[in-house]
Amino acid sequence: MQLIDTLVVLVYFAVLIGVGVIGSKKAKTSEDFNLAGRNLGMFMYLGCLSAVILGGAATIGTAKLGYIYGISGIWFVTMIGLGIIILGTIFIKKIDSLKITTISELLGKRYTSETRLLSAIVAAIYTLMVAVTQVIGMGAIINVLLGWNITTSMLVGGGIVLFYTILGGMWSVTVTDIIQFVVMTIGIFFIMLPMSISKADGWGNLLTQLPQTHFSFASIGYQQIFQYFLLYALGMVVSQDIWQRVFTAKSNKIARSGSIFAGFYSIAYALAGSIIGMCAFIVIPSISNPQNTFAEMAIAILPAGILGLVLASVCSALMSTASGTLLASATLITNDILKQYFMKNMTDKQLLRASRITTLIVGLIAITFSIWIQDVLVALDVAYAILSGAIFIPLVMTFFWKKATPNAGFYSILVSTVVVLAGLFFEGLTSTNPIIYGMSSGFIVLVGISYMTNYRKKTSNVEYLKETKQL
Repeated sequence: MQLIDTLVVLVYFAVLIGVGVIGSKKAKTSEDFNLAGRNLGMFMYLGCLSAVILGGAATIGTAKLGYIYGISGIWFVTMIGLGIIILGTIFIKKIDSLKITTISELLGKRYTSETRLLSAIVAAIYTLMVAVTQVIGMGAIINVLLGWNITTSMLVGGGIVLFYTILGGMWSVTVTDIIQFVVMTIGIFFIMLPMSISKADGWGNLLTQLPQTHFSFASIGYQQIFQYFLLYALGMVVSQDIWQRVFTAKSNKIARSGSIFAGFYSIAYALAGSIIGMCAFIVIPSISNPQNTFAEMAIAILPAGILGLVLASVCSALMSTASGTLLASATLITNDILKQYFMKNMTDKQLLRASRITTLIVGLIAITFSIWIQDVLVALDVAYAILSGAIFIPLVMTFFWKKATPNAGFYSILVSTVVVLAGLFFEGLTSTNPIIYGMSSGFIVLVGISYMTNYRKKTSNVEYLKETKQL
């Protein structure tokens, strides 16, 4: 790593800090801070959504999987893209008109205030865990490429993200996401991918030198592919950080079209990352830790200056998701817990201040936790397992089954959360079964309690059903 590369990265960090200062002048209200005033056009919406879903795990994890499994490494991020496409084609038309801020607010409208509280806690833990994985990724990349120790790397990367997120909220996050989307696209598709293929002596050499299993889309295993579907395709549909981006769109049309485009962009990103990992298998056949595949490949093939730009592109992916999930977790805590139970009469100015303080606390917790957790993909799997297993069924049923009673939603989330956590404890953190157990138990509890209670006398929230045109 030469001085010019270090300077490129440091200049990039300085730009992000500057954007945070500018964004602070736009965040005048709590809606500005949390949702950028619901005023994003197509390009800004597409850029910020793509940037938040393609974080460090997507970049580092896909290259790692491509190195180990070959082209089959695409499934991880492809399922993320599929989830966004499902969200855009089926759900956005239903949720965009509700003018809510969080998924927990929706569940509170549909079921009970207790459901809102419980789901906020579950979703806040999920978004916090995702933020932790991004800080881990930032630490790994900065450590490998700049030579700083891992703790310092995490503190610097996480600290910069926390700084601009606290200052400007969603406005800062959106502007930095647009910058990061452009840098990611250039760094991955126009620099890293073609230079990786060139260093591996072309696609023809890949075909002859790589094991045949590296060209099988199923080499990662059907069980793993199914697990990615449960974790990420379904998880994207009920993820607060994604919904919060949806609510920033200026119109329903922009939200739907932009989400579908972002989904297909993610699939292309998955393909690029897997191919980079496959090239690394030839260029650097003896990588001791496959999680460092992307970073070591960048060092091996890129000239001075360009290496700094690609490093910035990876940091972009990490920082985008980190800022989005930090803000999502803070929004859930502020909007669905503090505002509802402890500060019911606070003014919008007080809510804005509370949002900033909560973001600071969540960020410090995320940075602290990141030092304890080592594997990015395992940490992410745990986060999505809890989200998909506990929240997916009651949330989806709010749109498609009007007979669900208020208490049924609460107990569905409670039981399925306990089941998922128990399953992860007894069967291991990477097992698919806890998600299936959680979703199954949640469905049984939701339907069972709804039918056991008298639907006519203990009806669902009529106002919500009218609002969503189910009555």
